[in-house]
Amino acid sequence: MTITAEEAKAIFPDEVVTVAKTRLISVPGLDKPVAFITIDNGLDHTRPSTFGPQSLVSLGAAFDEAYAASPAAIAVTGKPFIFAVGADLTAVEQATDRSQGVTIGKLGHDVFKKFTDSDVPTFAFVNGAVMGGGLELALSCHYRTLASNAAAIALPEVFLGLFPGWGGTQLLPNLIGANDAVTVIFENALNQNKMLKPKEALALGIADVLFDSADYLEQSLLWLSGVVRGEITVPRKEIDRGEAWDAAVARAKGIVHGKTKGAAPGALKALELLELARENDLDKGYAAETEGLADLVMSDELRAGLYSFNLVQKRAKRPAGAPDKSLARKVTKVGVVGAGLMASQMALLFIRRLHVPVVLTDIDQARVDKGVGYVHSEIDKLAGKKRISPDEANRLKALVSGSLDKAAFSDADFVIEAVFEDLAVKQQVFAEVEEHVSAEAILATNTSSLSITDMASKLKHPERVVGFHFFNPVAVMPLLEIVRAEQTDDATLATAFSIGKQLKKSSVLVKDAPAFVVNRLLTRFMGEVIKSVDEGTSFEVADRATEPLGLPMSPMILLQLVGSAVALHVSETMHGAFPDRFSVSENMKKFVAAGKGAVWQWDSTGKQTVDPEVQALWQFGDAPLTGDEVKNRALEALAEEIRIMLDEGVVAEAQDIDLCMLLGAGWPFWLGGITPYLDRTGISEKVTGKRFLAPGVASVPA
Repeated sequence: MTITAEEAKAIFPDEVVTVAKTRLISVPGLDKPVAFITIDNGLDHTRPSTFGPQSLVSLGAAFDEAYAASPAAIAVTGKPFIFAVGADLTAVEQATDRSQGVTIGKLGHDVFKKFTDSDVPTFAFVNGAVMGGGLELALSCHYRTLASNAAAIALPEVFLGLFPGWGGTQLLPNLIGANDAVTVIFENALNQNKMLKPKEALALGIADVLFDSADYLEQSLLWLSGVVRGEITVPRKEIDRGEAWDAAVARAKGIVHGKTKGAAPGALKALELLELARENDLDKGYAAETEGLADLVMSDELRAGLYSFNLVQKRAKRPAGAPDKSLARKVTKVGVVGAGLMASQMALLFIRRLHVPVVLTDIDQARVDKGVGYVHSEIDKLAGKKRISPDEANRLKALVSGSLDKAAFSDADFVIEAVFEDLAVKQQVFAEVEEHVSAEAILATNTSSLSITDMASKLKHPERVVGFHFFNPVAVMPLLEIVRAEQTDDATLATAFSIGKQLKKSSVLVKDAPAFVVNRLLTRFMGEVIKSVDEGTSFEVADRATEPLGLPMSPMILLQLVGSAVALHVSETMHGAFPDRFSVSENMKKFVAAGKGAVWQWDSTGKQTVDPEVQALWQFGDAPLTGDEVKNRALEALAEEIRIMLDEGVVAEAQDIDLCMLLGAGWPFWLGGITPYLDRTGISEKVTGKRFLAPGVASVPA
């Protein structure tokens, strides 16, 4: 496909253009020069190079210039620390017609295929981060070298609700085998967008050779020379297109169903394209990728996925309502009240990210020792996996200590409590801590549902109390709900946001309202599902009812993960606050009293059945619902609750609700969190009389 730079600019006038420049360089051992193409958007490493229409035209022209010079080889590399990270998704967001999707898909294929079809050897010198279309460009070359410090290597498209659409679904399985391609395209992408490390990419065969970053380009050019001269032969895997390919497709289907329940069109299209790749016909495969891309570009699911991506990449980095960061105080020591699992996880995170002393306290020495021991053992595990050096492990372990005396907090700047969810207990803890800390030390609470204003009400300095709500597991879940109580001052809030950033969490400012955002919405959602079971719906029907959403886990599995006693406690708290909307199930009370934590049990073959003891203790009504009725009831309840929360000012905008559900509950990108899904299904307007987002914000423009 040939289009001019002017035509490319007309497609996407606001593109940040990645310019490709060709120069000829002499390389020892070669009679002819190497045509060396550098791709660079002119910005530093914080704004990685991407490919929009103008960028692709520039790359195509650079290749043509390189080829015309009759070089010994053509090599392409990126700017410092970055090779390229894929398509400029803003171009996709701005597409208003399917034909634009066809143009973007075909243009990428045609430019990248120049490197594949070239009779001059082509090399990708992957000198840094490489994702999506960047990796597809590298795969389109005949050979690939990789820098040992490349920070991110992935095909993340399926995570975003897309699929690798510039050759990835066809090239990768035919290079490394279908099973390993499934790991990269499906398994890693749907496992919270897991990245490959350079050594993993080498072991898979994505890279041909790994070179140290210090003299990466020099080593790559010498290696290129050896390949061109025939002194270095690069082995390629023999691809099994029979039973092994069948098994890989079956595994991919299992991953897609398990992670998306068939609700993500991008993942389903990727499955079709993986099967097509078996034929190893690039023209046919690329044509199918282009058509599939054009269809997805005009789907609400992809627009919701791109909306989610922007929330996580942009809004999460500039939290709405956060005070000026210059107000933040320096934190040189952290105190943690409690030494249980949650407290110990927090202590480990503070040590690893802040590199300041952390002291744990609890009511007896055995608990303190257990908490400190947990931190030490986790650090030892990191050292054992070579994620940190032995010296680093020793330094980190030296930072954690335990005490029975809260006087150990006397020089702490930030003290967080993680004790039992009881208001009186937390008030007493803060009163004891306040006796020992400075007037400016910040007191934070990890409460999941209690009033922070009430917690601070009896203190001399209530203005320095803030909610700092982590999600479990602390090290993994990226969301931090930062809660402003009625008297919390800006310096306290700014310090909380500063710490959240240092902890590498995405922080959202939340008003002090019962259960804040994620737990409030999940409790309402779960409450409706439990109520349907109480009324007579079977566990099987109720638990499968939400499958069409593609949530990370079903309601009853979520209940098991959260813990039935915790879920009951939060539902009781919410019932106390909003009795007309949140009910407490008598069956759940019996469930918890009986010591039950799970509805389901599994036999040795993995077959799932209801625990007969749970079935026996549960009193079912005589008004069962269908799966659709359960799902609609739960979604309508969510729509009502979100509208109320926005009217109450719990968060600034619907976007913050979605960000919380994406990062705190793991809800899928293709739902857009939740409000875009409620909008596109008509539930928002049915329940609240209006949409949460303007048309086109997370959907195809009308």
